[in-house]
Amino acid sequence: MTDRIKELNDKIAEAHLGGGQARIDAQHAKGKLTARERVQLLLDKGSFEEIGMLVTHRSKNFGLDKQQFYGDGVITGYGTIHGRLVYVFSQDFTVLGGSLAEAHAEKICRIMDLAMKNGAPVIGLNDSGGARIQEGVISLGGYADIFYRNTLASGVVPQLSAIMGPCAGGAVYSPALTDFIFMVEKTSYMFVTGPNVVKTVTHEEVTSEELGGASTHATKSGVTHFSCVNEAACLEHLRKVMTYIPQNCEELPPSVAYQTGNETRPKLDELIPENANQPYDMREVIEEVCDAQSFLEVHKDYAENIVVGFARLAGRSIGVVANQPAFLAGVLDIKASNKAARFVRFCDAFNIPLLVFEDVPGFLPGTDQEWNGIISNGAKLLYAFCEATVPRVTVITRKAYGGAYDVMNSKHIGADMNFAWPTAEIAVMGAKGAAEIIFRREIQEAADPEAKLKEKEALYADMFANPYRAAKRGYIDEVIPASKTREKLIRAFDMLKNKAEKLPRKKHGNIPL
Repeated sequence: MTDRIKELNDKIAEAHLGGGQARIDAQHAKGKLTARERVQLLLDKGSFEEIGMLVTHRSKNFGLDKQQFYGDGVITGYGTIHGRLVYVFSQDFTVLGGSLAEAHAEKICRIMDLAMKNGAPVIGLNDSGGARIQEGVISLGGYADIFYRNTLASGVVPQLSAIMGPCAGGAVYSPALTDFIFMVEKTSYMFVTGPNVVKTVTHEEVTSEELGGASTHATKSGVTHFSCVNEAACLEHLRKVMTYIPQNCEELPPSVAYQTGNETRPKLDELIPENANQPYDMREVIEEVCDAQSFLEVHKDYAENIVVGFARLAGRSIGVVANQPAFLAGVLDIKASNKAARFVRFCDAFNIPLLVFEDVPGFLPGTDQEWNGIISNGAKLLYAFCEATVPRVTVITRKAYGGAYDVMNSKHIGADMNFAWPTAEIAVMGAKGAAEIIFRREIQEAADPEAKLKEKEALYADMFANPYRAAKRGYIDEVIPASKTREKLIRAFDMLKNKAEKLPRKKHGNIPL
């Protein structure tokens, strides 16, 4: 009996080592942590409980029967982050390249099933060479089993993916089905087809980093939501995101203690330039309105004409969506619409109230936008807001023109409270364009057409470039001094905290994908 216990202890020690000290040293030499070190950094100290430590693969093809490693290239289990239960899997590239096969996939599916049953988030630390080709279609089936669970879990429990190394081919679709993707600069990449295939098919010369590195996906494709300088920073950022989101769709997001004091913010009265065509940074508005240093931006470097992220207001977690006049004047385009729609739907799925700051001159014109589907893509953001049942509050800071006014969480599409600053301009279009259309004949027949245009432009601006007509119709609940915004929002969200709204009974809607 003693020999048997010793043998088992040796196996456990080998499994904990992760495949051997030499492989650990090799991983460190590449500037990467081991799979087990990542789990330990991610979770609260001493909280990790491993599941399936002694699992091995079952294949005997191509000499695999002589390469047996405990865990089969993935560490799975559960633990806590800030004292809250999470399930985690961490692929080990030092063991058969972290390749996914039958037993490997079963371990991941096991913790995903547990997460669904127990209502807790799933976190995947991806570092894999892809499907284990020695197992053929069994590996492909393993991926599909995971994809299926990703889809079933979507909107039920939060799913987060950290790309800690390679993630290629079919493997990319599991992270793509999750809620947020984190990548590490210089050491992680994602692509469906690698540089060699690209060169063969399209004759393009491209490196792995250029094709699917963190910077590429953070700025060009929008595939990744967070790009981090190293693995430790990535895992710490992941822990921070967890502080804003609930355990599952049945719970409210976590809040922190807050003592209400003087909520006036005089700086807000000075942020809007006198010239309506002069930009300002909407992030300054967000930071003044929300709790100090609480704003955590998502997709920071992608579609910069719109800003989205998590924040706290009087200690409560909220989602923020804001036009950014400092980039492309804050217009809505294809990328911005997709970025915001995705974020709105996440917040609505997990009971996170939405705060919208609006300064939008309209949708971006041009053949590129029209030919690439600004109509259907803009409709995604419209759809996302329309179906959202969480508390929804909008503040119009300056421009709210055309259809974009409707799309940006207007009262007409179900917003609960809509405020406007005195600087707000709510109209079909800008005063100059409107005057050119309405008074075209008068301007053409005038002795001084330019002076007449300015006169009519001022007339239109006086009539429509303000929030008071909308307020008279009830489209705006109150025109407020900018400095009082935080105070008004705290009261509004507190009033809405017990909001209960049900959508019409249906299987699901048909969002314009």
